[in-house]
Amino acid sequence: MAYEKIALIGIGNIMFHDEGLGAYLVKYIEENYEVHPKLTIVEGGTLGFTLMTYYQEYDKVIIVGTGSKVGPVGTISSENSEQVMANESATRKTANEVEITMMIEICSFHEEMGEVQLITMVPHDIIDVKNAMTPEALVCMPKLVEETLNELKNSGIILTRKNVDEVSFTSIIEAYANPKIADFTDMSKFV
Repeated sequence: MAYEKIALIGIGNIMFHDEGLGAYLVKYIEENYEVHPKLTIVEGGTLGFTLMTYYQEYDKVIIVGTGSKVGPVGTISSENSEQVMANESATRKTANEVEITMMIEICSFHEEMGEVQLITMVPHDIIDVKNAMTPEALVCMPKLVEETLNELKNSGIILTRKNVDEVSFTSIIEAYANPKIADFTDMSKFV
């Protein structure tokens, strides 16, 4: 199927180790791949229900984050909204999973919802407070990138790698852990 507007949303709290892997993933894609006119990339972090407008205004929404599926660290699962709702009890184990299933329910009542695909990866640690990723989960991130790029390809979007040196996950995580005012856009309009 051809989609005119696709949103790729990375969710998770970067303050809790691997919980932030969705945010890191979308930043990695932004830094290493060319912009596509039909794709909007969103670092959704912990925005929760404020992301609902994407469900309603886009033809397809791809959400990437941690999941609580059974399996070793790095196990990747990809489910559409029907599959998520059919396995509700297995999907509602973390705050993000609860919010996602609730947003799917609410939007489906109004019949104003694009297709939703949830891609999750089993983390190593989402409890400890640390702005980083565990080595166990970090080593699995290339597989998550590949799964996400495949889902985009299946949706009609093929991303082209930028003609520059790769920005590594380690660099991205370091930038999140140590933000600098120079990393942000022109702040003069806020003064």
